[in-house]
Amino acid sequence: MIKMKNLKNVLIGFTLLIVIWQLIIIVGNYEEALLPSPLKVGEAVLSIILNGTFFVHLQVSFMRFFIGYLSSVVIAVILGLILGRLARLWAIIDPIVQVIRPVSPIAWSPFIVLWFGIGDIPAIVIIFIASFFPVLLSTVSAVRKIDKTYLRVAQNFEIKQPQLMWKIIFPASFSYIANGLHIALGAAWIFLVAGEMVGAQSGLGFLIVDARNSLRLDIVIAGIIFIGICGLILDKGIKLFERWVEKHWGGLESSAN
Repeated sequence: MIKMKNLKNVLIGFTLLIVIWQLIIIVGNYEEALLPSPLKVGEAVLSIILNGTFFVHLQVSFMRFFIGYLSSVVIAVILGLILGRLARLWAIIDPIVQVIRPVSPIAWSPFIVLWFGIGDIPAIVIIFIASFFPVLLSTVSAVRKIDKTYLRVAQNFEIKQPQLMWKIIFPASFSYIANGLHIALGAAWIFLVAGEMVGAQSGLGFLIVDARNSLRLDIVIAGIIFIGICGLILDKGIKLFERWVEKHWGGLESSAN
């Protein structure tokens, strides 16, 4: 019943959005070249799906996203686990991180394009930067919040550092790390599109730029819709991953919290 009610609310919400969209076009007397109608955008959506254009660009975008995001997560989590245990070293590195972190990844794009050229790598590097700091900071914070009892017990049993990291520290801190993963996922997807607009010749971001240059605003809006839907799917995917981890490590996480 709850799922049906939620679905009903979603359908009502999108129906209202489409009605308001159409009313704006009618009242404002906009030409379709400036603001395409919902019907025109729907036709564009079907067109780029049926001719395969959408899937070509989607495949490229997902490839860049997963390479950039996953590599960033792995490196940031490993560094975060280590730095979270080394308080003095983190005290030195933290000010540097806090200075670099607020800088938009797009601000680095002139250097990235000059160093790596045009293609996949600039977008991957931008995604890496966008997702790195949220995961690093959440991991360091999570490690420092772990109940010291776990560490004392591990010390009594003479558990070695690699096992301590993987079997105790990481599971106990994952519920906090997950917040960083969520933030990083959203940032990575947003900056993927921005990165593809700057230095790529394919992908969903490029699809929007190319459509804009051709004055095909119906395809621009279609691209925006696809990006939103893909972002939602990725968000649901990481929630499923969190549940899987909680199922395996839930007892330790609950105790840590």
